[in-house]
Amino acid sequence: MPRNGGFSYGNNGIIRDYMAQPSPPDYLWLLNSDTVVRPGAFAPLLSFMNKTPEAGIVGSRLEHMDGTPQHSAFRFHSLAAEFEASVNLGPVSKILRHWQIAPPIADTIQRYDWLSGASMLIRREVFEQTGLFDEGYFLYDEETDFCIRADKCGWQCWYVPESRIVHLIGRSTGVTGDSDRSRRRPSYWFESRRRFYAKHYGRLYGSLADLVLAASAISNMRGGLCIVHFPGLNT
Repeated sequence: MPRNGGFSYGNNGIIRDYMAQPSPPDYLWLLNSDTVVRPGAFAPLLSFMNKTPEAGIVGSRLEHMDGTPQHSAFRFHSLAAEFEASVNLGPVSKILRHWQIAPPIADTIQRYDWLSGASMLIRREVFEQTGLFDEGYFLYDEETDFCIRADKCGWQCWYVPESRIVHLIGRSTGVTGDSDRSRRRPSYWFESRRRFYAKHYGRLYGSLADLVLAASAISNMRGGLCIVHFPGLNT
């Protein structure tokens, strides 16, 4: 690609070319640059797609190199989910378990609201009905956006753990990873979050979600000064 325009821009450049072919493929498989495909990872995705016509998007079990699983299938966002994810406290998580964005990792095929874009097999008809990924996102929330749009068109998202993909978390961006060293979130994380909420929930709801995040960060303080800054938030 002529420039680094982010996840949506990069994938769309290839998807657009395939969709323009006289006989476009039935499915397109998206893989992050920081993934390693385990042997036999594609067959379970393809098999499930072929026998489940209502499935528009299927995702793999993401894991560390040692086989430890990672969260890769999620519920849609809500204020309760934002609070639970930010506080991450046992009693609170127990009360709000039905709203958790990242529910417990399943060992069996399950339907979810949205899937990680690190490994995502997508039916051609989903692109035909929903369009390509929103290039207004540089990175983060673009796959959630895409899955919501697919859901509104009647397509389902499914998690297929027989498909195993190693995800070297954060290698592409350096924002997340296994290191204990604190990393400041980049501006595009906030921009993606703000765009997602404004687009699907409204600006007021997005502002409330930011306030929930800020309040939970303050509640997690263990002394000292905590400064919570949301670029572009004027509330």
